[in-house]
Amino acid sequence: MPHEIVSFDEPKLQEYLGELVRKTVEDALNALLDAEADQIANAGRYERTDERQAYRSGHYRRGLTTTCGEVELNVPKLRGATFASKVVERYRRRESSVEEAMMEMYLAGVSTRRIQDVSEILWGSSVSPATVSKLNREAFGAVDEWRHRRLEGDYPYVYLDGTYIKRNWGGAYEGVAVLVAIGVNAEGFREVIGCEEGYVESEGSWKAFLLGLRERGLSGVRMFTGDKSAGMLGAIQEVYPHAMYQRCTVHFYRNVLDKVPRTRRKAVAASLKAIHAQESRAKCLAKAREVASELRASRLESAAKVVESGVEETLTYALFPPEHWRRIRTNNGIERLNREIKRRTDAVGSFPAGDAAVMLAAARCKYVAEGGWGSRRYLDTELLDGWDEREVLKRQS
Repeated sequence: MPHEIVSFDEPKLQEYLGELVRKTVEDALNALLDAEADQIANAGRYERTDERQAYRSGHYRRGLTTTCGEVELNVPKLRGATFASKVVERYRRRESSVEEAMMEMYLAGVSTRRIQDVSEILWGSSVSPATVSKLNREAFGAVDEWRHRRLEGDYPYVYLDGTYIKRNWGGAYEGVAVLVAIGVNAEGFREVIGCEEGYVESEGSWKAFLLGLRERGLSGVRMFTGDKSAGMLGAIQEVYPHAMYQRCTVHFYRNVLDKVPRTRRKAVAASLKAIHAQESRAKCLAKAREVASELRASRLESAAKVVESGVEETLTYALFPPEHWRRIRTNNGIERLNREIKRRTDAVGSFPAGDAAVMLAAARCKYVAEGGWGSRRYLDTELLDGWDEREVLKRQS
């Protein structure tokens, strides 16, 4: 015998269930508000008692945006007492989880206009740009606390870099440097340990940045990795004189390839990578001399000079455990973080003040660092126990 086939309209069912949940939340909140009013009045509605502290005086209606949609609250009014709800704060129009979601969207890179559209779709009510800005100020308070937190323990490896953001300088929009530092802690996990405005990447800016890190507790640094921007090396030598410096190999390649015709860059790049593919610092230096000779033979004298003058400072990583080499010889990790910062700040355009620029950059750093990025062990730092890189340098000299 044929079986009866039951069909239903899924969109309508979902709509019904959504409305049922919304109505249940609305009824529950209104019941809680009435219970609070009874507690404040010290008597139930229409109850006659000598202990009564206040009298009911009707209700007023107000909307509240929840994750279940827009609900209508009947807020009690009292004579003889002020009704202050602990369930729904006075003047609040959205529940905390909704506000937190909007903050997260903004910090994740969603534009203000898009947040308005999304809030309309998800919660049935839009938010104004002023509201988003207010929520961002609250979020930035937590970001500022995170940015100036105390640094505990040692950070054997630190990566430094800067990126530029447009801001207003007396009516003219110019670039301002945001200096960023990533540290690998004693357990081998990466942390964003610094994010400050530096105006330009000068020695003074880098020195102030490093001094701030030192005051916050940055210690145990065995090597800094950077792109050799103006003033960085001098600032490191002054603030952390016992730490070594590793010039990012990728930036070194770019400096060499700037001296090479476009048609020959692919072949030269392969030769440069061969330098850092060797198994020891001595062999890397020998390969560098070989590459410089090849460049001269190919009439690329300028490129050869860059190799000879700069290759040694790109080989500091070879004084550390070989298992660390691939991840400590470049600034690739911080470059990716800078791209995340630029992706978010480019959506804004230009900033009226430096604080706004650096706070948004720091917020993006915090958002990325607290995701999967900072929860994976980056290096086995136990290999550094008993390791003496300066002794290795003496043996190889």
